[in-house]
Amino acid sequence: MASKLPKRMRLRRKLHILRTLTNSKSAKKRSIIMDAFLLIYKLKLHLQTIKREPLSLLNLTQEEVKVEKMGAEFLVKVMCKKGQEVLVAILESFERMGLEVLQARVSTHPFLSLEAIVEPRDQGFDHLDVKHIIGSVHQAIISSSS
Repeated sequence: MASKLPKRMRLRRKLHILRTLTNSKSAKKRSIIMDAFLLIYKLKLHLQTIKREPLSLLNLTQEEVKVEKMGAEFLVKVMCKKGQEVLVAILESFERMGLEVLQARVSTHPFLSLEAIVEPRDQGFDHLDVKHIIGSVHQAIISSSS
C-alpha cells in the first residue's frame, strides 16, 4: 500500500508540470494529455513553416518579370533578389526605353518587389512591346548584380 502513494504523487507532479506547460485548464488526466498532444502538433506545424520559408526565399535565384499591356500603358511586375542599385538600374532601363513611370509600388522585404505602371513618353515609341520591356528589365537586373 505504501508504494502506491509515491507513484501517485510522482504522476500528479508530472501531470501538474504538463498542465502548466500546455496552459491546460482541465483537471482530468486525459484532457491534459490531449492538450499536450495538440500543442506538440501545433509546434510541429509552426516549425515546418519556419523551415519552409527560408527555402522559398533561397529558391528565388531567378528573377521574375511580368509585363501586361493595358491600352497605351504597361503594368510591369518585377521580383528579384535585393542588391545595390537594382531599383536604380530598372528605372534607368525605363528611361532608356522612353517610358515614363506613372505609378510605382516598391517593397524590399525580404526581396525586391516592384509594381509599376509605365507609358511611352512620346508617340514615336510604338515599337515597344511586352517582350522588349521584359528583355530590357532582365538586362538591367543582370547588369546591376554583376
